[in-house]
Amino acid sequence: MSSPAFNSSEPKGGDPLLVDVNAQYVGFEYHYTYLVFCGFIVWLIIPGIGLLYGGLARRKSALALLFQSLMVAAVTTFQWMFWGYSLAYSRTAGPFIGDLANFGMKNVMAAPSPGSAVIPEIVFCLYQLLFCACTVQIVIGGAFERGRIVPSLVFGFFWATLVYCPIACWTWNPNGWLYKLPSLDFAGGGPVHISSGWSALAYAFVLGKRKHSGDKSHGKPHNTTLVFLGTVLIWFGWFGFNGGSALNATVRAMLAAFNTNTAASTGMIGWVTVDYFKYGRKFSVVGACSGAIAGLVGITPAAGYVGVWLAAVIGFITAVVCSLLQNLNEWLHIDEGMDVFKLHGVGGMVGSFLTGIFASASISMLDGVTSAPGGIDGNGIQVGKQFAEITAISAYSFLMSCALLYILKYIPGMHLRVTEEAEMMGLDIDQFFDEQIGDWGMFEEMDRRKMAMEISAPTTPPMQEVQEPVDGEKKVASV
Repeated sequence: MSSPAFNSSEPKGGDPLLVDVNAQYVGFEYHYTYLVFCGFIVWLIIPGIGLLYGGLARRKSALALLFQSLMVAAVTTFQWMFWGYSLAYSRTAGPFIGDLANFGMKNVMAAPSPGSAVIPEIVFCLYQLLFCACTVQIVIGGAFERGRIVPSLVFGFFWATLVYCPIACWTWNPNGWLYKLPSLDFAGGGPVHISSGWSALAYAFVLGKRKHSGDKSHGKPHNTTLVFLGTVLIWFGWFGFNGGSALNATVRAMLAAFNTNTAASTGMIGWVTVDYFKYGRKFSVVGACSGAIAGLVGITPAAGYVGVWLAAVIGFITAVVCSLLQNLNEWLHIDEGMDVFKLHGVGGMVGSFLTGIFASASISMLDGVTSAPGGIDGNGIQVGKQFAEITAISAYSFLMSCALLYILKYIPGMHLRVTEEAEMMGLDIDQFFDEQIGDWGMFEEMDRRKMAMEISAPTTPPMQEVQEPVDGEKKVASV
């Protein structure tokens, strides 16, 4: 049975009024059914990031991060439909960015997709949209506890346009320069993690450090339960993130899903082990969650190129490296309090580098068509190609993000950062009306106690003048 083939004379896959556009996929339905299911579970990463970020923040700024998780998905959906998909995946793209051949979703429907002939383009478009939305949400973590919401959404729209879409085109569009090099990136080590890590660092750099008033909660998560729940959703969604990136339902896709769980597990083991010896034989739930995410980040570029035991090694190494960089923000003198750069930037670079070493053609050929040997197969030059991907994406994403942020910073009404007073009070009170994390009764009680303290506080009595006789004369004294 031959696979569907793209017909340039029928860019939409046929006129549904004249032909059955589904007929070309008869016998291949399981591929796009599997991929659309993977897309559905990838969506869970979006609220997962919101819960994770909200738990890591102080309570007074947690609501903003929950809100942004869904708003970023909404804005990115519009961007992707407007021109994002075309800039990343148009068939007539150049080596660096696509054109507007699919502007406004033009001709995106039933034709075989650019990524896989057995996937209708509308399914492929949805799946890749969710990758973009997750990536933009990761970047917004750089504005942690001090960035205004409206500018962050404007930045997200243009960041997706000027940073994510070009890098996705480089990496995954058949016309892209990294695709032709080739660099090996199964599910987004470069476009998703390296780019978001460096861009979040740029966001934190441009905003400047948070104000520290000496409160003990500074830099500490306010709700470990939210961190745990967010990590659970992210871990589950990552099965679709990596498992669907084969763009088919072959054995290679199933192995990628297995490797995803493996790397997350060994990543957790690695991070917890470092914490255990570093902090006097004690554990950390946040550390365990960070380890799982580091493992997931590390295996993302390698999931469809390595066997299960090398996936375990990649997850473990990535998490250990990230956990040992506990003081990275202090070394860089940048207050990137959400550790996006450490987990996604550094983790993505480690994973991409290890992919070049451990990739094996015997694994990639599990889909029947892809031969991708790495250093372990004697193709040592692949390590250099991975290094080219790492350096190019790192430099481009950081510099372009800084340029975009500085432009926005000086546009009237686009102040990136809240006032110092609003930051001390918390983003939630400053940016939202009549909503808070927690019970309103708690805030009312705090206000009552504050008023009671002000009323009962001792005050200095007013000065009074009295007259006292001194040597027969009256003198005025102050009391």
